[in-house]
Amino acid sequence: MSASSSDLPVSHERFVSADWLASHLNDSSITLIDARMLPPGNTTRDIHAEYRAGHLPGAVFFDIEALSDHSTDLPHMMPTREDFARAMGELGIDNQQHLVIYDEGNLFSAPRAWWMLHTFGATSVSILSGGLAGWTAQNLPLEQGDVTPKPTTFHATLDESAIRSRDDMLSISRDKSEQIVDARPAPRFHAEVDEPRPGLHRGHIPGSLNVPWTDLVHNGALKPNAELATILHKHGVDFTRPIVASCGSGVTASVVVLALTQLNVPNVTLYDGSWSDWGSRDDVPIARD
Repeated sequence: MSASSSDLPVSHERFVSADWLASHLNDSSITLIDARMLPPGNTTRDIHAEYRAGHLPGAVFFDIEALSDHSTDLPHMMPTREDFARAMGELGIDNQQHLVIYDEGNLFSAPRAWWMLHTFGATSVSILSGGLAGWTAQNLPLEQGDVTPKPTTFHATLDESAIRSRDDMLSISRDKSEQIVDARPAPRFHAEVDEPRPGLHRGHIPGSLNVPWTDLVHNGALKPNAELATILHKHGVDFTRPIVASCGSGVTASVVVLALTQLNVPNVTLYDGSWSDWGSRDDVPIARD
């Protein structure tokens, strides 16, 4: 049975359920992508060992840390088009497959993989609702060890307009031409606690709105559309104006992008450097209210 978009859940076509995926595990047109990652500051866990200890059958490991631009000290910056295409090909990911991404089950990192793939031209990408936790809660099958995919070719076409730079953000903060939505927890946004990454100032980009990414998530999926809209409007987000999502390093900002995309909000971009870039500087304005 084909995993075409016509048999995806209509109301949440960007998400598939564990039941749906379990019935499509043997579909050759589906590639499963394990995109779990550790939160910043966690040094006690080995995420690669956890993947090898148990992952969805046939799932390749999409290492967000490794799939970054290592020519900069900033974490999780987008790689070059050539590097991304090569890495996807080595993972057996091509442009014809229906890609189904999952993370631990908190919707923390799967949206970043979703955003990266979309920004590099993938057109059929879904996220597993509930992630690994939801899958295992239903006693669905796992496998152990590494997966050795058959190399293929991924044709990457980078949408540069989706990515914003520090210079862009300086202009936006100054002239208020767009809205900045910061997905970090409120205590970090309001400079009440230190950042989990050392060496960063406390605070936020002046003029930013704070929408903690966890407010948008329930049981490893986005909340219903009406609830998403209510939450975003409550925090002052205007869907008629361009929006730039930011966070600590560009990972949970992708949850905001995903939610706005789910609501068909246009003109949504992402500040890839996020607070790891802005908060490391002494030559940019910082608000601490």
